[in-house]
Amino acid sequence: MLNRIPITAKGAEKLKAELEYLKKTARPNVVAAIAEAREKGDLSENAEYDAAREEQGHIEGRIAELEGKIPALQVIDPKTVASDRIVFGATVTLYNEDDDSSVTYQIVGDDEADIKQNLISVSSPIARALIGKSEGDTVKFMAPKGQVTFEVEEVEYK
Repeated sequence: MLNRIPITAKGAEKLKAELEYLKKTARPNVVAAIAEAREKGDLSENAEYDAAREEQGHIEGRIAELEGKIPALQVIDPKTVASDRIVFGATVTLYNEDDDSSVTYQIVGDDEADIKQNLISVSSPIARALIGKSEGDTVKFMAPKGQVTFEVEEVEYK
């Protein structure tokens, strides 16, 4: 039985687009670079050839990873799971009393998490602490800097 990997529709499309790019653009480019490096003669001292072969290994590895992962994706539309409780796909605004600030995160799959875009992995400590909570609840979790406490200000499903 295939383990299902939760992901938003946006995240699934991003992975599919990456796979298509790797197969249709990156792979042919690296094959051409290898052929060009071979034409330059002695492969034992050819840094361009070594670099191209290493890049080819990275590309083929990522293609294999994506081809194994994409069939296991379970695309979840946050709007269809909307409730007053926080679940996968929720966009949550949190208030931090310690520094009187608010921050908004969306809980997404591991493969689409990007803290710079405020997308947090469903398996992260903060997301695990948030799951099941509602607006007005207090959430405590361990962060690298120690225990952090937030109040859930708003829960949305976009």
